[in-house]
Parts: sequence; structure tokens; C-alpha cells
Amino acid sequence: MEKKRKSRKFNIIYIAGAAAILVLIVIGIVIGVNSCSRKEEETAIESAAQEEAAAAEEPTLSAEELAELKAKEEAEAHEKMIADEIASYGNLGICRLEDAGYLNIRETADQKSDIMGKLYDQSACSIVEDDGEWVKITSGGIDGYVKKQYLMTGDEAQQAALDNIALRAIILTDNLNIRSEPDAGSDSVGAAMENERYLVEEELDGWIKIKNGYVSSDYVELRECLNEARKLDMRTAVINLYDNLGVSNTENYLNIRKGPGDNKDIIGKLPRNAGAEILEEDNGWLKIRSGGVTGYVSSKYMLQSSAAINRAIEKSELMAIVEADALNVREGPGEEYKAWTQITNSERYPVLGEENGWVKIDLGDTDDESGEATTAFVSSDFVEIRYALNEAIKFSEAEIARMKASSKRGQVCNYAIKFIGNPYVWGGLSLTNGCDCSGFVLKVMQQFGISLPHYSGAQAKMGRKVEAGNIRPGDLVFYANKSGTINHVAIYIGNGQIVHAANKRSGIKISSWRYRSPVRIVNVIGD
Repeated sequence: MEKKRKSRKFNIIYIAGAAAILVLIVIGIVIGVNSCSRKEEETAIESAAQEEAAAAEEPTLSAEELAELKAKEEAEAHEKMIADEIASYGNLGICRLEDAGYLNIRETADQKSDIMGKLYDQSACSIVEDDGEWVKITSGGIDGYVKKQYLMTGDEAQQAALDNIALRAIILTDNLNIRSEPDAGSDSVGAAMENERYLVEEELDGWIKIKNGYVSSDYVELRECLNEARKLDMRTAVINLYDNLGVSNTENYLNIRKGPGDNKDIIGKLPRNAGAEILEEDNGWLKIRSGGVTGYVSSKYMLQSSAAINRAIEKSELMAIVEADALNVREGPGEEYKAWTQITNSERYPVLGEENGWVKIDLGDTDDESGEATTAFVSSDFVEIRYALNEAIKFSEAEIARMKASSKRGQVCNYAIKFIGNPYVWGGLSLTNGCDCSGFVLKVMQQFGISLPHYSGAQAKMGRKVEAGNIRPGDLVFYANKSGTINHVAIYIGNGQIVHAANKRSGIKISSWRYRSPVRIVNVIGD
């Protein structure tokens, strides 16, 4: 019993001791917390006092001074951005050209190798390898070779880069439509390719104005940067067909003469915006080769160098160039469709579309009855499809001139060709302001006392039928539509040529008389 009482007493003492210790710990924690709080409070008061003292010592900036400080910071950031942009090229090269439109980037270090892209004047590239005459570059996503002589490097390139950095729209997708207006419903006036860079002229709501039109801001990145290389597209590939390109710059036709002088015989004509190879220059005259004609033209009517390149890119058309002696033209895209006319080797026709190995073409004239363009299909196996310029037409004015004094036929032909280049107007009867094919023939023949109706089908019934082997200048040549109905007429002027009011695109023009198969020839002059 005594042992139990001692044990109970010991437990009470133990519990009381533990409780006392616990009270002391709690008191310690409270005292510690209060002490920390006081220290933090004292630190905060001390910091606030120091800030107040610093603020009292620091002068207050005016609004003008704050604006200057902000401008300085922005200028420094802009300079750094430009420096980073230039540094991103590593071994920087800048294209330097004088007259050429652009520098070709070739697949290998060889003047005859395939062209992969183009580098415009003042455009940037990274030089990857230097092989003396040629350097390997990368620019605009293109790797290839250019002639070293056309690149600035080192300090010169650095300075040129500083001079040419500007806000540009970098295209983020292939075949981005360039619109005529800042509206998705407006006409497409071209296409931009991925990685191409265009100077920004104006930023609009959802649209960016560039030189040739507008592009959607959803598909471009805006950045201050340098211009870079562009891929070679089909339209610019036309330039590579000429070593020294010239483009005719006249309202209608430019005479090609046998020698360098206005008194030399005319042997051909260059249509407006036609391409030619310039062979040599001779005291204001250029010797050219175009469309199988080699002769001389006045240099004042020919664009050369960058002006010729720019015009060629603007005016070239997607054409089907015939590679067969006589190619069947069909009503539809297939051999099961009727072949209703033929076209001849080397003739060029605008492409309207392609379908399962067949090419829809514009035959280059207008239906006299409906006013619609004459279209047809040819097999793609027998035509080359590419962008091309018109070229020279063989034409001998000397043959007509010899007949002029004594022959009404010569006079008819001379009179008719005076109106080359004048406009086509369906139903029109004006040789200067516009006429259609039968209106043209009617008015020309009327000048010589020959009366004709105003419709090609009716004109074909006039006069006397002539066999193809007996055709003479002044005879009328007729063509038919898919149904076999005569729908177009022209005047034969000799040397395998006709003059006719063709269509709105080319107006009154000269063509090969077999640009498509004639169906009837008549003599209305009566001799």
C-alpha cells in the first residue's frame, strides 16, 4: 500500500513538471514572435526612412526629361535590335548591282547550271563558302552559288546593311494572294511566296500595303530586317531565255529592218512588249534576234537591262507553244472530242487552264457573231507550257511596196497595215477608235470602192472562191468555229501573213495566215 502511494505521488510530480516546462516553452515562443515582429517593424521603419532620405536627396525629373530618358532607352533598344539582326548573318554579304535587275543564284558554281533563285540589289545573304570567283550563300531559304564580284563584304557590307534595314512583311505561307484592295473579295494581282520580304508602305486593319497591292496581316511577320533572296518562279523564268534581253516599248509595232537605218527594208515587226535577244549595238541601232527574225531596231524604242527585266516580268503570259508541225485542236479535253481546226509549229497561245493532260487555250481571235473569245483544247504532249513574251513576226513590206504603184492589191494591203495596233471593239466600224474583224475588212475595202456586209459569214459569200495555192495579197481569209460556222475574217498581205482585228487584248494585228486552219478564201477585189 505504501509503495502504491509513493508511486502515485511520483506521477503527480512528474505531470506537474511537464506542465511547467510546457508553459515555459509557450512563453518563450510568444516572446520570440513578439521580438521578431518588433525587429521586422524596426527594419521596415528604418528602410522607409532611408527611402525618404534618398528621395529627398534625388532631384525630381520633369515631363520633358522623362520623355528624353524614354526616347534614349528606346533608341538604345532599337540599335541593339539592328545590331542583332545584322549579326544573325554571320559572314554577311550584300548584293551590289548597277543595271541588272537581280543576281542569279545557281545550283552549282557554274554559269550554265540551273537557276534556283534571285538576289536583288542591296539584299542580304550569309556567305557559307568562298571559292574565289564563286561563293556559296544562303538567303531566303535558298542555298546556292553567286559570282563573288557582285557581293559587298566586311565593313562595306555592314554599312550597306545599316542603310537598308527597314520594316518589311515576311511572308509565312506559299502563294499568298496579293490583292488590288485591302479586301479578301478584291481581285488578285499576284502571289507572294514563303520567305519573301516586302517593304511595308502602310499598316491597315488586318492588311499590309506593299508595292504591288495588299496582303493579309494574318500570314506575314512584320520586322525591321534586310531583304533576302527569292525563289525563281515561272513568271521570272522567262528572263532566263535571253542572255541580253530587250523588250519593245511602243504603242503598237516596232519595225525590224534589214540594216541599221530608217531607209533599210522592213523584214519583220515586234509587237508591243515583245522580247528579243540583243546581239550588238550600232550607233543608235540594236541588232536583235526574235521569233526567227534577225535584224535592226532603233534603240530608243527598246527597253534594256533592269527596265527590260521589270517589263518582261510584268507582261509575260502563261502560253502554250506548239511543238508539232500541225496540231489538232479539239472541242473538249480528250481525243473523243471533235478536231475542228489545226495550229502550227512555234505558234503561241495564251493558256486558260489545264485538265487531265489537255490544255485549254485562247486561239487569239473573237467570234464575229457572239463577241466571245475562240477557245479550244490541245494535248499537253505537243505543247510547251511556260511563261513567255510575244516575239517578232516575219513581215516584208518590200513585197507590198513593189505592188503599190500599179496594183490595187498592194494599195489595199498598205492601207490595212496602217491601222495595226488600233483597238478591237465588237460590232465597231472605226479603223482608229475600234472595230471587229468584219468591220475592219468592211472599212478597208470600202476605201477602194468595194462594198461588203458587216458580218464574216456574209462576207464569205461575196466575190470568188480561191484555192489556198493561188492566194494573193488582198484576198480575204475566213476561219470557222467548233460548229463549222464561219466566225472570223482577215486580209492576206503576202509572205504567209494576215492582218486582222483579232481581240481586245491585241487589237488589230499581224498573224501567220495558218495560226489556225482557214476554211475559205475569196477574192473580192475582182481582178
